[in-house]
Amino acid sequence: MDILIDTIIDNLKLFPFLFATYLCLEYMEHKTSEKTAAIIQKSGWSGPLVGSLCGALPQCGFSVVAANFYAARIIGVGTLLAIFLSTSDEMLPIMISGAVSPLLILQIVLYKVACGIIFGYAVNFVWRTHLQINIEELCQNEHCHCETSIIKPALYHSMRITLFIFVFTLILNYAMSYLDTDLLVRYMRTPLLGEIVGGVIGLVPNCSASVILTQLYMEGFIPLGALMSGSLVSGGVGLLVLFRVNRRLQENLKIVAVLYGCGIVGGLLTHLIY
Repeated sequence: MDILIDTIIDNLKLFPFLFATYLCLEYMEHKTSEKTAAIIQKSGWSGPLVGSLCGALPQCGFSVVAANFYAARIIGVGTLLAIFLSTSDEMLPIMISGAVSPLLILQIVLYKVACGIIFGYAVNFVWRTHLQINIEELCQNEHCHCETSIIKPALYHSMRITLFIFVFTLILNYAMSYLDTDLLVRYMRTPLLGEIVGGVIGLVPNCSASVILTQLYMEGFIPLGALMSGSLVSGGVGLLVLFRVNRRLQENLKIVAVLYGCGIVGGLLTHLIY
């Protein structure tokens, strides 16, 4: 019952972000002219910078927004990864409530933002994304009817994605409750292996992953590098939404692989910095 209640609360908190995102997308589909679309595409160079700063806000809703914007080709892959890397999910609220040093929290946030900016621009340089706003394809994949108004299809999109996330996260929350943390700690205390395992946990598209990693770090069971690997990779349910709204499976898997690699590198670099 506790798992069910927690999952319902998490989804209720996420729904406003989804509805606002789809409302924005529907408005752009109906109102955006070719000139406006051209401006968005030309300003793409600043995407990783802006995305990293926005992702640093203590919530996981922006990663959901980013996944939908990427599926509609409003932002590029570098911006998407920058947002995922800087998003802290549940880490910041837990650290603040746990009386962690404000200076350490600030350093972690700035480090994640820096990783988002650096890796985001690096990925953009190697992986070119053709920004051609294509909200119609997103609507066709969801089988909605967007010809009449923007509120009804936005609500339809939001409810479908929320239901999908609810079912998936309910299963994940139940599975995570049986996780053997003692075994996990033994692996994560080892250099390099700790970052690898931390990144794998961070890839779990669920808020419980960041909760477990943060609690283990605050109690002194795992090093900062393992926490940072998991935190950099963790984007809440952003990855889950990406696989739901972006039907290019190979592309999604490639994004996950790059994100995971960036998380491990970012985690290992903390040994040199801190």
